[in-house]
Amino acid sequence: MSQTLLIADDDTELCELLREYLGQEGFEVRLAHDGEQALSESRRPGLDAMVLDIMMPVLNGVDVLRALRKESDLPVIMLTARGDDLDRIIGLELGADDYLAKPANPRELLARIRAVLRRSSTHSTVATIDIDDLLLNQSARELRRAGQLVELTSTEFSILQLLLQRSGEVVEKKDLYLAALGREPVAYDRSIDMHVSNLRRKLGPAPNGAERIETIRGIGYQYRCGVGT
Repeated sequence: MSQTLLIADDDTELCELLREYLGQEGFEVRLAHDGEQALSESRRPGLDAMVLDIMMPVLNGVDVLRALRKESDLPVIMLTARGDDLDRIIGLELGADDYLAKPANPRELLARIRAVLRRSSTHSTVATIDIDDLLLNQSARELRRAGQLVELTSTEFSILQLLLQRSGEVVEKKDLYLAALGREPVAYDRSIDMHVSNLRRKLGPAPNGAERIETIRGIGYQYRCGVGT
């Protein structure tokens, strides 16, 4: 069964090229050429992921993502102007799963799409991880803190999943990139740092007030096992 993508970009020629290319790879592709249309299309059933350009008329990509994240954890890959760190950081803070600088290589975009789709559909044979006041349901890809549902993006879930699976151990950034983004880190790429920052904000401190996720400078991150005791 084919998966359905939404390409949201005001460059109509690029959209048609991507629709043809991704269609040949087995995807069904919907198109949107302004932010308002993109938001409307993102709410239609049957959508598996969205590729969202930052610069669009009516509503820009940041506004679309901000509105989308209030109601959906649909996987989103942002397209940003080359070297525009601010847009990239804002997108990640708002819950984008990954980003790619324009002009985007279609093969690289395809790899990113497959990676976010693979993460969002991954199921574990171990049903839950129960640490401190966190209960991570790996089959449903759902997190509860003290019984309350915590909304996570697919990328945030994958990062937390690996940290909890290896709680008490230092997880290298490379491993987090591979597990959560499906790729190795590149120079000056702070995507994982931004996602971890979002996780910290959403999780809050442990019951005893301690920081849950510790930065191990120059190496990676560690979930501090038993911080709630």
